Formats: sequence, C-alpha cells, structure tokens
Amino acid sequence: MALDLCLSDWIERYNSCMARGWESKSVEAQRDEAASASTPGKPRLSKEAAARVREKENIRLSFQNVMQQLDRTQDARRRAILEQALAELKLKMQALDS
Repeated sequence: MALDLCLSDWIERYNSCMARGWESKSVEAQRDEAASASTPGKPRLSKEAAARVREKENIRLSFQNVMQQLDRTQDARRRAILEQALAELKLKMQALDS
C-alpha cells in the first residue's frame, strides 16, 4: 500500500515536470501555420490568368517530356514526329506569351 502511494506520487511529480509531448507541439505548429496562411501573400489570380498559368505549365511539361523522349529514341521516323511535336509546342508557347 505504501509502495503504491509512493509510486503514484513519483509518477505525478515526474509527469508535472516533463516537457510537452510531440502531439501538443504539432498542434501548436499547425495553429501557427494556419495563422500565417491567413495573412495575405500573393494577390489572387483571375480565372483567366490562372488558366493561362496552368496552360503554360502544361506546355512546359509536355516540352520536357518530348525532349526526354527525343534523347532516348534512335528511330528516324520517331525522331521526326517528336521534332514536329516540339515545333508545335514552341508555337503554342509563343502564342500564349503574346
């Protein structure tokens, strides 16, 4: 009985001086992140401007993909098709830029 009382007293003192657990630190970090996210940063784009940015990024990724395929291929017909695709992508990018 005395051992149980001593043990529970020790556990209480041990837990009262322990550092907070990672769960509470994570919650605090999430709160800080949410507070900083609510502060205005970049101005929001209009729907048209956002669509234009997405289209440019899609063309850039397609261009990168075609370039990688062009580096790997050895077939002359396939290379011709890929080079034609690159030319079309360049034209699309120029049209978006103007």
